Amino acid sequence: MAAETAFHLSKKKYAMTTTPLRIAVLGIGMMGLPMARRLSEAGHPVRAWNRTRAKAEPLALYGVTVSNTPAEAVQDADIVISLLENGPVVGHVLFDQGAARAMRKGSLFIDMASIQPSEARDHAARLGELGVAHLDAPVSGGTVGAEAGTLAIMVGGRPEDFQRALPVFTSLGRATHVGPHGAGQLAKLANQMIVGITIGAVAEALLFAAKGGADMAKVREAISGGFADSRILQLHGQRMVERDFAPRGRMAVQLKDMRNAMATAHETGFDAPITALFEALYADGVEHGLGDLDHSGLFVELASRNAMQ
Repeated sequence: MAAETAFHLSKKKYAMTTTPLRIAVLGIGMMGLPMARRLSEAGHPVRAWNRTRAKAEPLALYGVTVSNTPAEAVQDADIVISLLENGPVVGHVLFDQGAARAMRKGSLFIDMASIQPSEARDHAARLGELGVAHLDAPVSGGTVGAEAGTLAIMVGGRPEDFQRALPVFTSLGRATHVGPHGAGQLAKLANQMIVGITIGAVAEALLFAAKGGADMAKVREAISGGFADSRILQLHGQRMVERDFAPRGRMAVQLKDMRNAMATAHETGFDAPITALFEALYADGVEHGLGDLDHSGLFVELASRNAMQ
């Protein structure tokens, strides 16, 4: 009863300050579920669709309507949000399953999936021909940020469409407009390059210290607060010390991001030797059966190479 009361109070509070928007969310996974819930709690009428309907059904408890098809979910929406798996899946749902043609002219599609910048630009052009606006707006912050509404949101597209989307972004985290179509995906790839490379640096450094006889946990404590400190050292470094590799962001997804970064680097003629090295390391880890571990599980791959298991 208390939870239900809080839900209605939050909807009432938001409705007093912002005009509700009809929102459709496509893709209800670890990120989509809390994000759809937050949008509903903010007072927006939300429809949700997921390929496996059972994953979306818990949202009914928060007033979300679960649809049977993507076209059904988007047909009356002011804004459609995608949290689908990758670029080809986004394209398939939009243009093969009929979501794009079912969207109203003048509506706005916000792709919050992590896809290649070239795919985002292609989707924007094809939707524009149908009278639908587009933003690419991938996020960083993981499931913790999705639950708390503290995601970092990197947005590419027209400034006027960014302004239209602010009521949505405000419910989900902090949004920054970084440039034209595709720029949001470039920013996300830059983010994932830094995350993936830094995880590797932390793992290698801690293992190096342990191999020489130092206490890995104490080394992490000693360098905290210095120039080597970072959120990666604090969060992922602690997971390494505790050997806690339950997935928050999976190794396989990190590899996908590194591969997308390398593909974009090749497209633009950019030499990215450090990212190339770490793409190969994550690929080795996935090949060795670590794909479902947290991305800090690169530690396991590096430990194995040094016979430190």
